[in-house]
Amino acid sequence: MAERLGSRFSIIEEGQSGRTTVWDDPVEGDKNGLRYLPACLESHMPLDLVILMLGTNDLKARFSLTTLDIALGVERLVQVILKSGCGVDGAPPAILLAAPPPINPLDDVGLEMFYGGHEKSASLAQRYKAVAERWGCEFLDVGAVIAIDAADGIHYSEAAHRRLGYAMAEHVLNTRQLEG
Repeated sequence: MAERLGSRFSIIEEGQSGRTTVWDDPVEGDKNGLRYLPACLESHMPLDLVILMLGTNDLKARFSLTTLDIALGVERLVQVILKSGCGVDGAPPAILLAAPPPINPLDDVGLEMFYGGHEKSASLAQRYKAVAERWGCEFLDVGAVIAIDAADGIHYSEAAHRRLGYAMAEHVLNTRQLEG
């Protein structure tokens, strides 16, 4: 994304392996995105755009969540961002809500911790789009851009990461007003 956008943009990456939207993980520990988000936003303000793409880890069987639960979790994060005042002049930043792509079926993944996740993940984009529309966010269906790597069934290949970065960069270029 940074490569495609060039020096006129500053990209701040805040990814964490295993992070959930709003759920405490009893196995992996402190991965709750809701607890982390306010300090993260404040430490980087002012922000023009926040790209939010969480939810895959919420598919873990130990959480027993529905797609509605996951969408409500991401909606809570959207509300925090909009109320944060971390945008320019204390306004809320724009939000690009990105729906994670569907994970592979269990037979392909071989990871019991995501049992039932494939079926749920297939409808996350629809749920996230509704959240984006409700709160006036931009939306990107990442599953329309990339597919999960068949090697492990959950993560992205290097090539998919590149395609996703380019797609996000194109979205930014097409939706931001650039001066001079």
